[in-house]
Amino acid sequence: MQFTDFSKLDLQRLPSPCFVVDEVAVERNLSILKNVADASGAKVLAALKAFSMWSLGPVTTHYLSGTCASGLHEAKLGHEQYGGEVHVFAAAYSEVDVIELLEFAHHIVFNSCGQWLRFRDICLAAQTKRPQLQFGLRINPEHSEGAVPIYDPCAPGSRLGITLSELDETVLDGITGLHFHTLCEQGFEPLARTVAAVEAKFGHLLPTMHWVNFGGGHHITADGYNINGLVELVRDFTTRHQVQVYLEPGEAVAIGTGILSCEVLDITFNQLNQAILDTSATCHMPDTLEMPYRPDIIGAGEAEQYAHTYRLGGLTCLAGDVIGDYSFKQPLEIGQRIMFEDMSHYTMVKTTTFNGTKLPALALWNSNTDQLRVVKTFGYQDFKNRLS
Repeated sequence: MQFTDFSKLDLQRLPSPCFVVDEVAVERNLSILKNVADASGAKVLAALKAFSMWSLGPVTTHYLSGTCASGLHEAKLGHEQYGGEVHVFAAAYSEVDVIELLEFAHHIVFNSCGQWLRFRDICLAAQTKRPQLQFGLRINPEHSEGAVPIYDPCAPGSRLGITLSELDETVLDGITGLHFHTLCEQGFEPLARTVAAVEAKFGHLLPTMHWVNFGGGHHITADGYNINGLVELVRDFTTRHQVQVYLEPGEAVAIGTGILSCEVLDITFNQLNQAILDTSATCHMPDTLEMPYRPDIIGAGEAEQYAHTYRLGGLTCLAGDVIGDYSFKQPLEIGQRIMFEDMSHYTMVKTTTFNGTKLPALALWNSNTDQLRVVKTFGYQDFKNRLS
């Protein structure tokens, strides 16, 4: 899924490896999300866990209501670089983190009744000084929509969210909202089924709530997403329950907006041609191993589709640091640049320096004007400073 023709970009203008994000495509996605908010009445937040290129913070907040975070550091980034509302959820908080979050966050969502009870007194005390502070609980409707267990928050035995049987309804004083999340890069229909499941199990609590957060995983900006269905669902839910609905898409902000440019370092042979790249599956695009999935390459095809097939691997010592088998119309050459598509979301937020591998540079490109700006590069000090 690529909304920009990155073949127009001269890769020789870039350091290698390099993540390149088209700011035109990001603004396209943000505009769609704002239209959904305007039409439905929902407030839309950018999920920083998926895409937190804070150079785009000002334009993001121009379109959206704020950010949602998965812990203190993401929340601070949202507060400092984006503005707007700051919402945060974590599977568990330390006391020191909660104390700091109470200084600037707008919504703090707890993952258990025990965590809420542990921090309730300091939360309500902080709320007297900052009335905009609100607190919520993450519920687990025990309704799975995810196809991959590692990404299914409602899988049996999940640690995420409070099931109805574990919800102590006597401790809800001070709780003004509920949060649920079941999706992962999915369309409207799984959300509609989830909302029905939430209403069936937790509907009796909604009259006492001020807001409900529908979580993330909504592929709103993808081709074919049923936006009209989403707008109608949010409107109907809001009318029935008299609550403010929040949506917190992450990948929908960034899908189709970026590439990972890299260079062929070596070509070897072991049963098939092997190309070693200056990037890494495990360090730079770990979802290719975790999901797993096979990212597309501009100008390449499936194995054996074209005349020259190669297994593309990273430069680390991990034997499984393999991105996949691809074919090309012409033989690859050492020093050649290639581009992996749709590499904005869940890539740069997950990079590591395993083996001392250099992190990819970060660049912004304007596909309309061809203006290119390398906003950050990384080197030895970034690796060293993570260690001691």
